[in-house]
Amino acid sequence: MPYISLRVAGKLTQEQKQKIAASFAQTMLDVCNKPKESTYLVIDEVERENWAKGDKFLA
Repeated sequence: MPYISLRVAGKLTQEQKQKIAASFAQTMLDVCNKPKESTYLVIDEVERENWAKGDKFLA
């Protein structure tokens, strides 16, 4: 059972999330021969004001 955790800065649309989920599931099938229904994906949307690169926040 693959478990994938993805963090992104900012919000995604439901359509974007669906495309990401489909892409990850297909990749796990193609590369690891794991059935799509066994792949778990959690998308964590982090507000840009809470995400920094070095000493600069993304917001």
